[in-house]
Amino acid sequence: MIFITLGTQKEPFTRLLDYVEEANTHEKIIAQVGHTNYQSNKMEVLNFVSNEQLTSYIKKADIVITHGGTGSVLTALKNNKKVIACARLKKFGEHVDDHQKELVELFDKKGHLIELDEKTSLDKILANIKNFKPKPYSSNTNTFIKHIISEIES
Repeated sequence: MIFITLGTQKEPFTRLLDYVEEANTHEKIIAQVGHTNYQSNKMEVLNFVSNEQLTSYIKKADIVITHGGTGSVLTALKNNKKVIACARLKKFGEHVDDHQKELVELFDKKGHLIELDEKTSLDKILANIKNFKPKPYSSNTNTFIKHIISEIES
């Protein structure tokens, strides 16, 4: 099963859904689309789901296709999923800036996920994803917290 999450931004993100709609896949696809109005015969489209439902869908999925939101990307990676991420871009009116592009490019470069954009083919990514071994993501949150506590105590 492929699970898609577009997060909760108010700007529509039909470009990512169009990539999936055009792909030659027969996998079951569930898409959480938030504020994006989208009709599909290929995907089960859900507007919003609870955090518990989101995590459940991610855990059940073989592949997670997500926008470049930090929370969505990290949730999928922390659940050891193969992640395909597509950044929302300002030039398409999908976000207010291009910070998602920076995150997606960095995580792709580090081997945590595969970037999907207008220069790549979702069909090729899906054909090769079985061989993709994502580099495990480890958070440095605990190190950061220890540093803050140390600074406060000094």
